[in-house]
Amino acid sequence: MAAQLILPGGASRNVAVFLSEAAPGYTGGERLSDLLNASGPQFIPALDAETNVMTFVHCENLALARVAAEHEPNIIDQFTIPTEHEVEVTMVDGQKLRGLITYVLPDAHSRLTDYLNNAPAFFPVLEGERVALVNKRHVAYVETLRR
Repeated sequence: MAAQLILPGGASRNVAVFLSEAAPGYTGGERLSDLLNASGPQFIPALDAETNVMTFVHCENLALARVAAEHEPNIIDQFTIPTEHEVEVTMVDGQKLRGLITYVLPDAHSRLTDYLNNAPAFFPVLEGERVALVNKRHVAYVETLRR
């Protein structure tokens, strides 16, 4: 699967990431978010699209990764209305991205801050046709935007 990996400071690489055809907990294949959110520091193999060289990426040091939205389906019950926030995320290094954060939480804990505090290490931000998987460790702040 094609992905764009972005480091703090904005340097990026286009790579192919190798995913399993099956993933525990839901139907369909493994997603990049599954790899990035696996427990513990880890390296994932990726084939650099420009140089065709195998690269081993240390996940904790990525600022974010982008993939086509079709590769990161939002696994939310189709009968539940999700909470949505249009946001601008400012990274520690000054990079900014805008998009939509979508989630389902119990009413008593459904604020955006509740989601961000309990979200996995890499949380999804929908950017139109792409999904940015944002590393919480590299986020300075998240600002809500008016629709």
